[in-house]
Amino acid sequence: MKHYAEAVLNGHPDKFSDLIADAIVKAYCEKEPDAYVQIEVAIWSDLIFLTGFAATRQAYTIPIRDIIVSLGEAIGYTHQNHIDASRYIIHNHICCVHDNPTQWTHYVNDQSIALGYACGNALTHFLPPEQFLVWHLREIIIQSLSTGLLQGHGPDGKLLVSIIETPAGWELEHVLVTLQQAPDSSLFDVCDSVNQTLCEAYNNLQVLDPRWLTPWHKVNFLLNPNGPFFRGGSDSDNGQTGRKLVMDFYGPRIPIGGGAIYGKDLSHIDRLAAFEARKQAVNLVAQGANYAEVRLAYAPGIDEPLSVQIHTNATLQTNYETHFNAANMRKNIHREHAEYNLSQLGTFYNPNLSFNMPR
Repeated sequence: MKHYAEAVLNGHPDKFSDLIADAIVKAYCEKEPDAYVQIEVAIWSDLIFLTGFAATRQAYTIPIRDIIVSLGEAIGYTHQNHIDASRYIIHNHICCVHDNPTQWTHYVNDQSIALGYACGNALTHFLPPEQFLVWHLREIIIQSLSTGLLQGHGPDGKLLVSIIETPAGWELEHVLVTLQQAPDSSLFDVCDSVNQTLCEAYNNLQVLDPRWLTPWHKVNFLLNPNGPFFRGGSDSDNGQTGRKLVMDFYGPRIPIGGGAIYGKDLSHIDRLAAFEARKQAVNLVAQGANYAEVRLAYAPGIDEPLSVQIHTNATLQTNYETHFNAANMRKNIHREHAEYNLSQLGTFYNPNLSFNMPR
């Protein structure tokens, strides 16, 4: 069966919007861990619009502009790029309330449908193989933009992969990359650099996991098939938070539940339940299941889920419903993510996951 997956780089306007929203959430939660924060971001050209709500016990001066500029420069939007983060005009319409945030964060304040999924093993980060691959190649490109052959290019870009899943493993058919080029760069030179970068990364994957069957020279690799791409970022496309839901979760072959995760504090039920469902699904697969799909539903004001459904080929050894009590999840999420690691909380692909777990 053929499967597809796609991902965008951090310089894509939608993903930049997501990262800005989470960086602002992080800033408030560093002041008060149980702050109530809901942030939306929209970007177009040299304009950034912020909306949403933040409730904290005290009034804080959050350096919004510094946060955005620092994030943009870290991604690669500097004065040498077509987009210079320091030149953005920021319209901040976040409603800040000084009140006890626990009236929103210590109970389920919205309805929610959440889904967690896992399959495979640690070599594919317990994700569908096509979803793992596109995110892995995304991370490789981002690293290369910073310190490798692709320095000076980006940071805007997109990837798409297609694979054929067989009993023996996965045949990689297509890898499509759209990458913002450095000024005056040759499309042929960029294509060669991207090809070298991905070929090395893919060959390394094949050494670790022989289920990747296709040699790289037989993969249909495309770069910027629409021609040279110089003007990237928000000068080429608009961006908004929450527009990349499928690629932030499990890819198009797996349902994703009903809510986005970026721009919401850790206690929001959409984010809270999605990560707990994923955690328990991974636990089931790590213990021997071939796959696990956890489906949850919540009502406002009720900590106990309305529904818990676990679809797996394993025999359940425990009452998993106790794991999904919202009050218990709130305690766990703040303990497990005390440092608020955005690389782990933004997506279900964790670049720090070890490949050394037993298969």
